[in-house]
Amino acid sequence: MTSFIPTFAHAHVTRDERHVYTVTIRDAKSRNILSSAVTLSVTDAVRWVAAQADARALVFRGDGERAFIGGADIHEMAALEPQSAREFITRLRGLCDALASVPVPTIARIRGFCLGGGLEVAAACDIRLGSNDAVFGMPEVRVGIPSVIHAVLLPALIGPGATNWLLLTGENVDAGQALRWGFLQFVSEPEELDELVERTVQPIVAAGPRAVRAQKSLLRYWRDASPEAGIDRSVDAFGDAFTTDEPSRYMEPFLSRRNR
Repeated sequence: MTSFIPTFAHAHVTRDERHVYTVTIRDAKSRNILSSAVTLSVTDAVRWVAAQADARALVFRGDGERAFIGGADIHEMAALEPQSAREFITRLRGLCDALASVPVPTIARIRGFCLGGGLEVAAACDIRLGSNDAVFGMPEVRVGIPSVIHAVLLPALIGPGATNWLLLTGENVDAGQALRWGFLQFVSEPEELDELVERTVQPIVAAGPRAVRAQKSLLRYWRDASPEAGIDRSVDAFGDAFTTDEPSRYMEPFLSRRNR
């Protein structure tokens, strides 16, 4: 295990005794706005965590309680021209891709505003947990640009109709609607959000670490594969699980209980 955690300009990384990492956006204005500098720094932090062999899960969150991410930096975007616009959005794509590529479960802890690029970042995570005061929206059309990059995930997450409404109106929805659409998996009172995150982390770290990583890999593969190819890959993953003693160690307590 790497004991040293590097310092990032706009991300604070912590690790607990269970090897659960938390990446917190910092020094990004009061609503955790994604400027290019913030995006690049947070991407570096996520990629660093992804490379840690001891990692069991990653919790991703904004600093403070006003926002998860309030969106991309409109002041920076207002000065863009076609080429710099492509470069700007490619940097944000890099952050979303980095989160999607983390080999362990990623959990978005969402308080307050989750807008635009912030909603895309959340969509790139495996599990999304929010407080009931969270606000969700894709307001890009209201400032003259389309919603892009990981908004492409939304039809599969919330359905085409809900995606059409969200992206074409630019209107916000509350946490209850995000839950009904399936964007959020669970919602809590604001003061109970960390407890909700912990209730999700606990069973992950109690499971076999190789099995969880294999399951995460399969879930990503299944998203784009045909059913037949997905089943073929699953058979291989099942067999690979038995190349170590992890199955026997994790099955033993269940066998012991049945033999009593």
